[in-house]
Amino acid sequence: MKDSDKIILDLCGGTGAWSRPYKEAGYDVRLITLPEQDVRYYKPPKNVYGILAAPPCTDFCISGTRWWAEKDRTKGLLEALSVVATCLRIIYKAKPKFWALENPVGRLPRYIGKYKYTFQPYEYGDPWTKRTCIWGEHNIPVKHPVEIKYPHADGEPSASQIIRERLPSWTGGSNGTVLGIADHLKELPADWIHRLPPSPNRAMLRSITPPGFARAFFEANR
Repeated sequence: MKDSDKIILDLCGGTGAWSRPYKEAGYDVRLITLPEQDVRYYKPPKNVYGILAAPPCTDFCISGTRWWAEKDRTKGLLEALSVVATCLRIIYKAKPKFWALENPVGRLPRYIGKYKYTFQPYEYGDPWTKRTCIWGEHNIPVKHPVEIKYPHADGEPSASQIIRERLPSWTGGSNGTVLGIADHLKELPADWIHRLPPSPNRAMLRSITPPGFARAFFEANR
């Protein structure tokens, strides 16, 4: 089978960062994500080769523990679980060669069972932290850890320079600065993702798959 015939479903994929290596390699990548498509109304095609699923983590991640009770009262958890259930239903129906579902450390294991493994971005070449859980049936990507810092070739780096290099899809605005990142930092702090200020884009920015992991996952599951 040619790569161009291999269908990859990227469910709730946001910017498509996780499936980008497949797209660049010529696979038939189908990004099913809001606002264009609600995964709960999606019917998968036949002969799906692989599925990547990244259901929204707002109601599950441990960083939001203090808001769980309020969200549960407003049915936020039920809405979130309906998306997770839909992703798993699509996986069951499509029976792909491989599949993976990701979510940050939190309470999702209470509802769908223990994850297959966890990873930190620095274990796949991106020098920061954000422990993420992975479920599924696939080859586990080979890790190549790096130090949790990012010295810049030109001397003292700014956080914006670093993000432009590692995550170009995060940049925006007429001057090409990075949304929500301060420029005065000499090194990217390990927890910079958690320091993003409140904004309409904060959840989306925090959820983007680290490019190092995305590439390693692709190399292990082609």
